[in-house]
Amino acid sequence: MKTDRRLNQAYKNAEVVYFDDNSKYIFFSDIHRGDDSISDEFTRNQNVFLHALNYYYKEGYEYIEVGDGDELWEYKNFSVIRLAHSDVFTVIKKFYDEGRFIMLYGNHNIYLKSKLFIRENYYQYYDEYNQIKVDLYRGLKPKEAIILKHKKTKQKILVLHGHQGDIMNDQLWLFSMLLLRYFWRYLHIVGFGNPTSPARNLFKRHKVEKVYDRWIEKNKMMLICGHTHRPKFPKADDLPYFNTGCCIRTRGINGIEIINGMIQMVDWRIAANEKGELRVHRTVVRGPMPLENYDYKNNPYSTHYNN
Repeated sequence: MKTDRRLNQAYKNAEVVYFDDNSKYIFFSDIHRGDDSISDEFTRNQNVFLHALNYYYKEGYEYIEVGDGDELWEYKNFSVIRLAHSDVFTVIKKFYDEGRFIMLYGNHNIYLKSKLFIRENYYQYYDEYNQIKVDLYRGLKPKEAIILKHKKTKQKILVLHGHQGDIMNDQLWLFSMLLLRYFWRYLHIVGFGNPTSPARNLFKRHKVEKVYDRWIEKNKMMLICGHTHRPKFPKADDLPYFNTGCCIRTRGINGIEIINGMIQMVDWRIAANEKGELRVHRTVVRGPMPLENYDYKNNPYSTHYNN
């Protein structure tokens, strides 16, 4: 019930973003940008992620970061994260400056709920080489959730991180953060997983997903989220629950694209071609499928909506 209330609250307070069949979106979540040390799991995929962002920028996409972009539980000083992945922040700034970037916060960057924290860390930074302050994301307003609403069909899509109602990562996030920062951070370097994370706990992951399925069935609305790190693209008779996956897998990153009224899941990874040359490859692994198929008013695939 707590999850149901939290989701309803997030939906009620969500900003509506209108789109149409000409819109292009890329959704990435759970990037967990760190300090480029051995505990920074994003480092191995930084080049893949950077290549993907450049691709989406050139192709005219809007970038929606679906929570846990920066690993603020493990690293309390944002400046070390920005320095470690300065190239990534430079490309994201290009999206932001053109009004093509929306940042949602998750449990690992829940500090972004604080306007003071955002002003002190994200508005600008000190350029030590030129010894001046430089704008980063001045005026940034991270959100808990947004509702994508189609201008013509009025179809709604709720987009949020997915930690809402997960007790250890929502109501007790401070306790979990302290455990991670001062205990599990060092143990997972040598192979031990954090049991509070659904990404490390299969039972917890499936429990979270079942709760979200119930909310979707009750509210008859498509959902895009992250948090579990498990990519999800529904089959024909499944409820419209989509999960972006994450960007800290050993073999690359996952994301979800919406383009020209269609939705698809993509995989980006480094692979060798026939000549043995390593290249970053983008592969569509699920879809494309028309978005309208996941609108409860005319979804011929889902048996749930007809019950």
